[in-house]
Amino acid sequence: MATILTVNAQERSTYVITVAFKDEDGQDVIPTSAAWTLTDEDGTVINSRQDVVISSLAASVDVVLSGADLAVDTGFAGTAQERTFTVEAVYTSSLGSGLPLTAACRFNVENLIAVV
Repeated sequence: MATILTVNAQERSTYVITVAFKDEDGQDVIPTSAAWTLTDEDGTVINSRQDVVISSLAASVDVVLSGADLAVDTGFAGTAQERTFTVEAVYTSSLGSGLPLTAACRFNVENLIAVV
């Protein structure tokens, strides 16, 4: 189940998602690799943001979405549109190496009538 973010993004503005990587015991972990994908509610990739590599790996990283990442369909004036941010990572713990870690969150992008 995806986490629901309660703060909406504003169309074509800037929105920061903080990703905190945790191991199987809920402890902070620095992954050996990580990437993210941004999709709409139908699973269509937004702004070619598929498998975007997170290069500065840490136990917590900020991913900045902006501009075309937060564009909305013009046919839905005034209606918020849902986005899903999915992260996939690999980490090492006492249980082994190459362990997968996946998570997702959903948020809405507010459609601002006067933004082009």
